[in-house]
Amino acid sequence: MQKDRSASASGEARAPSVDGATVSGGRAGRFWSTRRIPAAVTALIILGAAGLVLYDVAAVRAGHAAMYWRRRLAEELAEQPLDETWLMLSACVAMALGVWLILLALTPGLRALLPMRREHAHVRAGLDRSAAALVLRDRALEVSGVRSARVRVRRRTARVRALSHFRELDDVRADLDSALGAGLGELGLARPLALSVRVRRPKRKG
Repeated sequence: MQKDRSASASGEARAPSVDGATVSGGRAGRFWSTRRIPAAVTALIILGAAGLVLYDVAAVRAGHAAMYWRRRLAEELAEQPLDETWLMLSACVAMALGVWLILLALTPGLRALLPMRREHAHVRAGLDRSAAALVLRDRALEVSGVRSARVRVRRRTARVRALSHFRELDDVRADLDSALGAGLGELGLARPLALSVRVRRPKRKG
């Protein structure tokens, strides 16, 4: 679990508001990765380079001589065929890198961290998805008839796959729905996870 300043997550389930993310402490948005800083620096460097090129083009239009590096680059491009495979491949790689950097700058990241409900305006807390999966797996193993359980927690869903070696599967599934539903409420997440439960018998050997 990661916390902004200091936070203690309450284990009591409380009903969230209509949008599932706003409580008395404010909106519990996703955590932003610190990769915003290098992405912003890279974007500023590219912006500066583009501005320099535009300035040189405007200077040429105004009757001034072009900068040496641009004249040299123009000469090289005039002698180099632009339809060569390596040149087109390099352009595609540069374009893909640019799109990737823009996506890094505009998306929060930290997908493995689930925001928790905010009880106080100046305190934020998050729960790691692997920790949430471990809690739900322990809850599932407490259900009578469950031999083993595998839990995968995503940003919006929790998928549980359990093996039952006795009792009726419908009864085990109903108990799992009840136990895991209570467990999800006790996690204190800002946006409740959708629960998907599947129960089956273990494969017979031989």
